[in-house]
Amino acid sequence: MLLKLHNLACGYQDQRVVQNLDLHLNAGDIGCLLGSSGCGKTTTLRAIAGFEGVHEGEISLAGEVISRRGFTLAPEKRRIGMVFQDYALFPHLTVADNIAFGIRNHPRLSQVLQEMLELVNLSALGQRHPHELSGGQQQRVALARALAPEPQLLLLDEPFSNLDGELRRRLSHEVRDILKARGTSAVLVTHDQEEAFAVSDQVGVFKKGRLEQWDTPYNLYNRPATPYVASFVGQGCFIPGQLIDGESVQTELGALQVSLSATAAAGTAMDVLLRPDDIVYTPQSPLQVKVMSKIFQGAATLYRLQLPSGTQLESLFPSHARIHVRDTIGISVQAGRQIAFATQVDAAN
Repeated sequence: MLLKLHNLACGYQDQRVVQNLDLHLNAGDIGCLLGSSGCGKTTTLRAIAGFEGVHEGEISLAGEVISRRGFTLAPEKRRIGMVFQDYALFPHLTVADNIAFGIRNHPRLSQVLQEMLELVNLSALGQRHPHELSGGQQQRVALARALAPEPQLLLLDEPFSNLDGELRRRLSHEVRDILKARGTSAVLVTHDQEEAFAVSDQVGVFKKGRLEQWDTPYNLYNRPATPYVASFVGQGCFIPGQLIDGESVQTELGALQVSLSATAAAGTAMDVLLRPDDIVYTPQSPLQVKVMSKIFQGAATLYRLQLPSGTQLESLFPSHARIHVRDTIGISVQAGRQIAFATQVDAAN
């Protein structure tokens, strides 16, 4: 275990933004703090970096406590690298000098610098200045500069937010490949789910300063621990029902096989999570729904469907299907176990 946050509470001055936070990151893994604005993810990153103190709990790196109440190891002594949202490059320095800034006294400076330039595919641009580079190239310079001192942990604060969509997707994959090639552990902060899933081995979903779930991208999508995670991660809708037994819920779509998030008694009101890919276009099905809207997404089209009760679902059907808004069509639920939660008043919040 490289990084451990135990019962952490942190914030600014006397204000606690994050409470009761527990997570750990293994060496060589990439973790992500995911959530909406103001949820506490950046505050947590700043506490790991040493820019903010902690109110309770502690932060350990490679077995050494680096933050606890009343003690904060200076950022420069933590062997932690940082890639900032705005890259923070020195405009008067060349690409090579920016990368070399933190290792100017390294005995193998020229060799390490060349390795870094090759790593981020900028070997031919070492003598250019930041203003002569594209946004993606500037991001690579910032990454190389942070990696050059060989930190134990790399922190990335919304590193792709200034880039357009296609470049963000491409660079997120490139950054993961670079970090994995060097075996560098990292923690990324983002509000973008696609970015989080593309880069990370473990993702933590934050809600109002608390960690809802720390898990693999697969488990967050397929085995969400709370209704909030279920609704926040990916697309999907809840359909109400009543628990028949420990394995099935009676709903408007019939009896659905489920996995329960917690033990519940027969008759309990339940909300069953249905992802768009759980709904199958089945023209001859007796389950009839009305098409309320459609959004073309290339290979597939996202439809919003309304059941006779007024409950709405989302579904993804192949784009070549000839389905129009206001059509009534047949659907079925793909065989499998849906996640079900006991109904809560604030389940959607």
